[in-house]
Amino acid sequence: MKIIDIIQNAIRDRKCRFAFELLPPLKGDNIDTIFRTIERLQPFDPAYINVTYHREDVKYIERPDGLLEKHITNRRPGTVAISAAIMARYGIEVVPHLICGGFSSYETEEALIDLNFLGIHNVLALRGDTLKGEHSFKPVPNGHAHAVELVRQIIRMNEGLYMDSEAEQITPTDFCIGVAGYPEKHSEAANPDIDIEFLKQKVDAGADYIVTQMFFDNRKFFDFADRCLAAGIRVPIIPGLKPMTTKNQISMLPQIFHVDIPQPLAKAVLACENNAQVRTIGTEWAIGQAEELKKSGVPIIHFYTMGKADNIETIAKQVFGQTSVSGQTN
Repeated sequence: MKIIDIIQNAIRDRKCRFAFELLPPLKGDNIDTIFRTIERLQPFDPAYINVTYHREDVKYIERPDGLLEKHITNRRPGTVAISAAIMARYGIEVVPHLICGGFSSYETEEALIDLNFLGIHNVLALRGDTLKGEHSFKPVPNGHAHAVELVRQIIRMNEGLYMDSEAEQITPTDFCIGVAGYPEKHSEAANPDIDIEFLKQKVDAGADYIVTQMFFDNRKFFDFADRCLAAGIRVPIIPGLKPMTTKNQISMLPQIFHVDIPQPLAKAVLACENNAQVRTIGTEWAIGQAEELKKSGVPIIHFYTMGKADNIETIAKQVFGQTSVSGQTN
């Protein structure tokens, strides 16, 4: 099922649903770590699961002659395979991330063909991070510089337009496309209004829904939703939450994700003596956020797990309740 249909069904039924995001395991780790996380969160009837894609890392290794040799590696491979494995094992819809960084248009097309053959028809279209060591994002030759270009390529494939104009017996794909939104603006946007303009370009290009970057103040989300509506953005907006888990995230999260930490939360975390206390504070704060968002009528709340399930399990149990095998909520 397409994610937009899941969202519309939740809106129709006036039922807020639970969704979460997983990171592929580090290279050499076992996929069982993914399965264990899913099995802890499966009782809360996840609407879908996102699987992140991580672009390549660059390492420089000193050769015997003293010169440095450039090596390209991916520390978290397997997004497509993990997505297919989740659908086959659990029957839960998956949303693999697809990024511009490191992909040419031809490689993007091949990735989409693979997903289509596997019966995966939902993607989250992202530009992706700047390559480590570079000051600004640089697409590979014949690659996309912005997520809107990636959205347009996916839409063209949905219309049966492939890169190879000589291909015969073209079958259109049927992808549902999610894109990212930033309640506190993207770090590279000149101002919030321009950021909304860029978001509208992605929606006008064919994106079906928006999922937000993490935020810790619901007022930022509600204001963002209002500004999107005023700009003519009519697609559903899914809020994304991440519970705080360590004391150093007070400075790290604003630096990496350019989000503000509300003073009451910051003050409570700074008063903690250890990270166990921080996890408790972070979980309670996220529960409060989720309960308010649920009451406001959002159809789905998306959680960034960062590969950890225990705090998300606590939040989901409090906010969504546990679904039994019979489908009844306890």
